[in-house]
Amino acid sequence: MRNNPALDPDVEKGGGVPISAIIFGGRRSDTMPLVFQARDWEHGTYIGATMASEMTAAAVGGLGQVRRDPMAMLPFCGYNMGQYFQHWLEIGPRLKNPPLIFHVNWFRKGSDGKFIWPGFGENMRVLKWIIGRCDGHAGGAETEIGTIPGPEDFDLAEIDITRETMRELFSIKADEWKKELEGQSEFFTALGKDMPQELIAQRDKLAAKFTK
Repeated sequence: MRNNPALDPDVEKGGGVPISAIIFGGRRSDTMPLVFQARDWEHGTYIGATMASEMTAAAVGGLGQVRRDPMAMLPFCGYNMGQYFQHWLEIGPRLKNPPLIFHVNWFRKGSDGKFIWPGFGENMRVLKWIIGRCDGHAGGAETEIGTIPGPEDFDLAEIDITRETMRELFSIKADEWKKELEGQSEFFTALGKDMPQELIAQRDKLAAKFTK
């Protein structure tokens, strides 16, 4: 660690540093927008708890099937995941300035099966919006699932991507979300009695928005 020239001289001090944002993300070819922001800490915990990725050829199981991996912690959590979620819910109210919570998805595909977003260095455009939200100057549009950047909120300078493509990247399709919510419900049920009711309520509240 000390061979890193960027190492902070205060690295051993126990006071810590403020965290402005927590970013969750899964590998999804559909459903999840390029980026969206949670409404509050509880909603953000729900987003992290329902995080999932489609299996690749390197994973054991069916290629393309959605596998839940809450907070990317499922293989590493040494106790019941429901209790882990409860720990997150209890932390939020104790924080004077809780970090904003976001979800990203670099892997959405179009009807041709190709990735829509170019990724790599262009992901900094997403991070720029996230930083702007943390600083309080980036705009956003409210949706059923959270806040997404509006057309005027996202930096598209010097990138060859159409507005139509951007609309697809941020589209929220009811049929996809109904399927997603069914999968979330099955996962929550599998966690048994330790599953926090607050997160079940978050899921039910979102489901109601897609059944109107």
